[in-house]
Amino acid sequence: MSSGKHIICVGHAALDRVYRIEAFPAAPTKVRALEHIESGGGMAANASVAIARLGGKPELWSRIGDDAAGAGIRAGLKAEHVDIRYLQAFEGARSSTSAIIVDDAGERLIVGLRDTGMPSDTSWLPLERVKEASAVLGDLRWLEGVRAVFSAARKAGVPTVLDADLGAREALDGLLKLTDYAIFSAPALREFAPGATDAERLGHVLSFGPKHAGVTLGGDGYAWREPAGEGRIPAFAVAVTDTTGAGDAFHGAFALMLAEGRSAAESARVAAAVAALKCTRLGSRAGLPSRRELDAFSGARA
Repeated sequence: MSSGKHIICVGHAALDRVYRIEAFPAAPTKVRALEHIESGGGMAANASVAIARLGGKPELWSRIGDDAAGAGIRAGLKAEHVDIRYLQAFEGARSSTSAIIVDDAGERLIVGLRDTGMPSDTSWLPLERVKEASAVLGDLRWLEGVRAVFSAARKAGVPTVLDADLGAREALDGLLKLTDYAIFSAPALREFAPGATDAERLGHVLSFGPKHAGVTLGGDGYAWREPAGEGRIPAFAVAVTDTTGAGDAFHGAFALMLAEGRSAAESARVAAAVAALKCTRLGSRAGLPSRRELDAFSGARA
């Protein structure tokens, strides 16, 4: 069933070129690709596609270059029914691209290129529209944009979900004060927060003000803490083809479930299922499920 919830996603959009190989070589050499695809990527952009597949109404606020890669990014998002009115193409800028090498175990090596000269100005963002959203999701690839949108969301009482991956360590303190749901990758949590255990690290994140702090742990599932308690969601067992974009899928599904009124624990359980299904196909988007596919998968494992 389509929820139609309006989610604003702010941050990174990219074009991915994905190559599947049998195994990573022990030393530099020539390796034959078993499969190759080119598709859209980027944390916020992938999350927006996950939301659209599940019946939500995502809107991506992001920056690209006026180049061939940017045209590919735009076309891919449009085909997925993501609202791209505020996907801004800047003259002379280069769109983000990534080369992703995936082995038969689903592990990957990502080589990404981002234009460090991409304009960071936020004056063109329609911040007055934030109050119309059911939730806002942001990553750390456009700090000025996420900070502006999260500030507007806080004033409007719109819940915010932060995709906290590696990078921008120095900006996290301030962003967490504007964040309701802070969801870290495992490496990012261990880089940012002191503590001997993930539970201690998540407690440190809560000290900045979020109502929920969580960490995605791949095959070990999802761990979270709130002021009133903590929990863990196990990962769903699937045949893994490619883990690229699993975290993005998790964040998008989590934000949509929150917007639909589910608890954080319920939202995480659904998000874990969406992330698992994503891993069954090559690339960050091919495996993203429709709502019907998600319900069938979850029902079979109930």
